Amino acid sequence: MKADDLIAALAAFAVLAPLIAAAVGLLHGSQVPGGPGAIAVTGTLAATAASVFLLVMISSLPQAVDYAVPLTPTGGIAITAGVRVDTLSASVAVMVSAVALAIQVFSLRYVRVRHSSYAAMVSLFTAAMLLVVLGSDLMVLYVGWEIMGLCSYLLIGHQWEERKNTTAAIKAFLMTRVGDVGFLFGIFTLGFAAGSFRISTVLAAVPRLPAGLVLLAAVLLTLGVVAKAGQFPLHGWLPDAMAGPAPVSALIHAATMVAAGSYVVARLYPVFLAAPAALTVLAVLAGISAVGAALAALAAEDLKRLLAYSTISQVGLMLAALAVGGRLAAIAHLISHGAFKALLFLATGTVIVAVGSTLLARMGGLRRTMPLTCVCMTIGWAALAAVPPTAGFFSKDAILAAAAQPSSVVSPATAVFVVGCTMLTTVVTAAYATRAWLLIFFGERTKTVMGDPGPSMAAPLVGLAGTALLLGLAVRYVPELLPDPFVAAESAVLVTAGIIAAYVPWRLRSAGDPAALLGAARPLLASAFGTDTMYERTVLPAVMQLSRTVARFDDRAISRTVTGTGRAAGRLGAVLRLAQNGNLQAYLTGMLAGTALLALGLVVLR
Repeated sequence: MKADDLIAALAAFAVLAPLIAAAVGLLHGSQVPGGPGAIAVTGTLAATAASVFLLVMISSLPQAVDYAVPLTPTGGIAITAGVRVDTLSASVAVMVSAVALAIQVFSLRYVRVRHSSYAAMVSLFTAAMLLVVLGSDLMVLYVGWEIMGLCSYLLIGHQWEERKNTTAAIKAFLMTRVGDVGFLFGIFTLGFAAGSFRISTVLAAVPRLPAGLVLLAAVLLTLGVVAKAGQFPLHGWLPDAMAGPAPVSALIHAATMVAAGSYVVARLYPVFLAAPAALTVLAVLAGISAVGAALAALAAEDLKRLLAYSTISQVGLMLAALAVGGRLAAIAHLISHGAFKALLFLATGTVIVAVGSTLLARMGGLRRTMPLTCVCMTIGWAALAAVPPTAGFFSKDAILAAAAQPSSVVSPATAVFVVGCTMLTTVVTAAYATRAWLLIFFGERTKTVMGDPGPSMAAPLVGLAGTALLLGLAVRYVPELLPDPFVAAESAVLVTAGIIAAYVPWRLRSAGDPAALLGAARPLLASAFGTDTMYERTVLPAVMQLSRTVARFDDRAISRTVTGTGRAAGRLGAVLRLAQNGNLQAYLTGMLAGTALLALGLVVLR
């Protein structure tokens, strides 16, 4: 078997393994030794192994492997089923499958309610993201994109007995659907213009397509990316999605749905480079999201919501880097973020179980009772704050360097805006990461809590902590990511300023919450500047009025037309039924009369 064929087979296997695990676990989970959890872990482990082999093999080849098979002809543009494997897709596939594996193992003991359906949906979620990452056709990519939306809805609302969970699931589903409409039409625009939905063909056709059409496609794709990645102004669903179990939050925020937006921009990068105006829009939205969400995290009282706002902010940095030409930096941060954010969410799950609350005010002093969790989570917070030598330090330095030396596709004003937002976000991120770390593990506790989790839950924490700590060593194989001395020094100053800004107030206030210094501004910041309230007062009334108008039209026009048609048919049937009365004499008379009329007609016409 040729290397290309083997790589294509491995890529297909990586997608199919968790997909088959989802089907088997959902239908026959209770009948298999080890139960649905063992099936889910096995499928995800197989996908992880295949992805690692893909990365090793593709690194030795001079070009990407693009393999596609046409599906049943539809009479229009052909849709192909296939895979496209290069260093980008293989690296992200390793991150997705490895994080998903850690989540599946952690969930064996953490999620006890309806574990069969839960494990199956996590497997399906993983398969859908791998389909997005490895698919070679835009329409196939869109299938994975939509399956992720469905899985997120089901997993956020997994504990549907509580109304807040179902409400959060519906909100996530509807808000991301808004963006998905634009995303689908962006795919249509590119596909019909290029005469193919195959990604390689579309990218090759971009230089000869009309500039206005490429801009339209890029803006529509941006709408989908912004919604999926939880960016302003379609970010409101992401903090509420914290209603789901902690492993679900880790999956959505670290490995799949939110990461998909940044990946798609990187995968279709030539489209965006050919549309500078779309990159400007992306840069502005990403910058606002990065700074605004970081400030919201600084003021948050709930630990899971703090991490949710942190995700919005970090993804904003990735998209901002892409907007100024820092594709490699954005992907590096995407991968490192997947490791340390999954670690933080899973560790948060253990803390919540131990304390019985998600509120930071009810935590403190856990370094004594949960030493392993403290060490692992400390590494996670350090990576988030970009403290060397964690992976977050190198990837965020690369973003700072990309922002400081932008490509020529954006205006100088846009470049300055991105630089300012990146620097401010770095300071605030270090501040809220330090604040959370201090409030969770230091200070005093008066209530006894549970200790560290058992081996099956501790192993994923240790593995992710090691990855977040050691992944930075991989930069020696990518010279472009080696930190510039000036940028590294600048980053160190920014991070140190953020740490001091949180530590000094905490110390002076005798372990009090540093966010208290925000004063009257804290509620505004914690609500992400009241965006949900704004939507409730503006968008919601308009949507409700529109729905009432549509309902009235449906009742007065559509329903009455349908009802009237039915009644008219009934009356006509009643008239016609008069001739079908069962009287043979009437039938004979009618037949004779008809025959006489026909004969008379023939005589007259003749």
